[in-house]
Amino acid sequence: MTVYVPGDASAVSLGADAVAKAIECEAASRKLDVRIVRNGSRGLYWLEPMVEVATPTGRVAYGPVQVTDVLGLFDADFLHGGEDVLKLGPTEEIPWLKSQQRLTFARVGIVDPHSLDDYLTHDGYRGLAAALKLEPAAIVQAVTDSGLRGRGGAAFPAGIKWKTCLDAAADQKYIVCNADEGDSGTFSDRMIMEGDPFVLIEGMTIAGLAVGATRGYIYLRIEYPHAQRALQVAIEAAKARGYLGDNLCGSGKAFHLEVRMGAGAYICGEETSLLESLEGKRGQVRFKPPLPAIQGLFGKPTVINNVITLATVPIVLDRGAAFYRDYGVGKSRGTLPLQLAGNVKRPGLVERAFGLSLRELIEEYGGGTASGRAVRAVQVGGPLGAYIPASQLDTPIDYEAFAAIGGMVGHGGVVVFDDTVDMAAQARFAMEFCAIESCGKCTPCRIGSTRGVEVIDRIVAGDAAEKARNEVLLRDLCQTMVAGSLCALGGMAPFPVLSALDHFHEDFEGAK
Repeated sequence: MTVYVPGDASAVSLGADAVAKAIECEAASRKLDVRIVRNGSRGLYWLEPMVEVATPTGRVAYGPVQVTDVLGLFDADFLHGGEDVLKLGPTEEIPWLKSQQRLTFARVGIVDPHSLDDYLTHDGYRGLAAALKLEPAAIVQAVTDSGLRGRGGAAFPAGIKWKTCLDAAADQKYIVCNADEGDSGTFSDRMIMEGDPFVLIEGMTIAGLAVGATRGYIYLRIEYPHAQRALQVAIEAAKARGYLGDNLCGSGKAFHLEVRMGAGAYICGEETSLLESLEGKRGQVRFKPPLPAIQGLFGKPTVINNVITLATVPIVLDRGAAFYRDYGVGKSRGTLPLQLAGNVKRPGLVERAFGLSLRELIEEYGGGTASGRAVRAVQVGGPLGAYIPASQLDTPIDYEAFAAIGGMVGHGGVVVFDDTVDMAAQARFAMEFCAIESCGKCTPCRIGSTRGVEVIDRIVAGDAAEKARNEVLLRDLCQTMVAGSLCALGGMAPFPVLSALDHFHEDFEGAK
């Protein structure tokens, strides 16, 4: 009998390790032959630890399970799908999961992340097998035709970036995975690396074949030790079976992969700062041009994509560009793993095709606010994303639709606030965050963010006339940062500030 207990970091923080141990001990005391698999989380975080049991008719879920519940589960014969107050029913029939369109996350929560055989059983490495039969230009064309855009925030077409690197002549090229997931309210990268690490390895290997790169690096944030361990186990397994190394699957083509740990600087999520850090230097933004695809890591042509982008590539090569392109709307093709966090009743990960509205996401999946109060603001795209008011919740999740209202989809992080939030304080936080995390290379970001915090404080504390003067100053300062900063940190930190001023002006006046 097989029992699945998530080894995902969030589930572990909620007691999953202790639950797994308790199940093991209780099974032993009853002389039952039970195999425990530490799978990834399905993303229903309000139900973690969610335990699943393999039955002849499919997996049955129970949750949230605590150590004190384990004895009762055994007494209820949960190993055979027995009835219990914690029983959620067949996992695949849970409405929250059933209505999703899981492509990138198709295996997360299903496979044993440490088992290459399990990965292969669930269609793993089929994308690589297809890529090995194609010329590099054909692989790049497939990614281009799929409409896949960078899922790390910039939404730049992946195929164009790959084509630029492919066309650059060099004796060495690199693939770099940006796994420095630092935006507040985001966790999809971590979930992939902990729950399905082989798909990231496969995606990076395909990218290497596409552009002629023989070495790859995963730049991982230091706060993700569970992901580091999962990746290391997967890389060693892939090497042992010929999916990494000098002779990929007997093709004579090479690709080598390493994990490198970052030191925890938010700015190193910016691709050129990441490259500086990867080279052993201080993480500071580089001037562009030259683009990294032409002159990147160690001065060589480099493809830099984030985890979700690279983990999506195997689907495109396996199922075809048209299959992936048929999901989504407009220029936003495919699916996006959306991460629901903040003041929300049902936090977790939802993978859906572009086009659903924010309201649908928050109300139907999130269940509204955890407090039961009205939604007042939603920040999408991390700490640099604009605050979207409740009046705009019907906006479809689509890159262009969000740009039209001054927002951004970014990495897909969605943080919900109810009507008790102080938006002036949130605006101040955005500026203070930029001041703390700035690499200091350019004046608009380094000085502008510090002055911005001071001006917001003066607005909140001043009389009516002083508020008006300082608001003009703050808006002018924000425009300078947007126009003059070297990278997105300084260039986008004003977005939450300006959106708070535009939509929640009363909070700056001292009366909500």
